[in-house]
Amino acid sequence: MDNRLKTLRKDRGLTQISLQMKTGIEQSLLSKYETGERIPPTETLILLADFYGVSMDYIMLRTDKPEINK
Repeated sequence: MDNRLKTLRKDRGLTQISLQMKTGIEQSLLSKYETGERIPPTETLILLADFYGVSMDYIMLRTDKPEINK
């Protein structure tokens, strides 16, 4: 996932631990998602997209526009 997840987290001044506390996603998994070692499952992508207020396509690098199309 390139570094979009890491960028979103850092832009909001969050550590992986603080993100874990807010979302319930284990820090070790967040690290693997950020490095591209693992791809988040759909449920996790939805959770992160909702948390950051961006589209899943933005997280998955399918668009450079973070807005959610409704």
